[in-house]
Amino acid sequence: MKQFTLKLVIPLTIISFVLITKWWYVQPEDAPDSMLKGFPFPYSGNGWWTSMSFQYFVLEFIADLLVYFVFWFLLIALINRYLKPIKIHKAVTIILWCISSLMGGGAIFIAGIMEHDFKLIRDFKMEVLDTGHEFLWEFVDHRGDYEQYRLKEKTGKINESKAK
Repeated sequence: MKQFTLKLVIPLTIISFVLITKWWYVQPEDAPDSMLKGFPFPYSGNGWWTSMSFQYFVLEFIADLLVYFVFWFLLIALINRYLKPIKIHKAVTIILWCISSLMGGGAIFIAGIMEHDFKLIRDFKMEVLDTGHEFLWEFVDHRGDYEQYRLKEKTGKINESKAK
């Protein structure tokens, strides 16, 4: 199992962690509406002190990474044990490690070059207004009209003329 962990599980964890995530449109207490990212816990969001900065929540990040790792570990172990023994070719291992190194390195580079804030845990309360999934290649701002969320909360309906 150690061989599968090093050759398959860790690279697949990093690749899926970077490629697939969940976005959270939230209203933090005493802050502007914000977009957070992370699955199953939001671990990053826009910084409120300067443009192009992020805030990262370390424990949520570690928990999310562990969820992805456990998913891939169990999937590979179950396939290997009950369906078909997996034979890992050296070329596949090299390709997976190259892709995961580039993705992980790029994320570390972005996290290290600006005025980002790293916190152990998220230190604010928030109200989740909307959520959804997102892939790395989608550059869509999922932020909705904040007033529409308040109107829906009060009346149960969205004003169709302002929704689009």
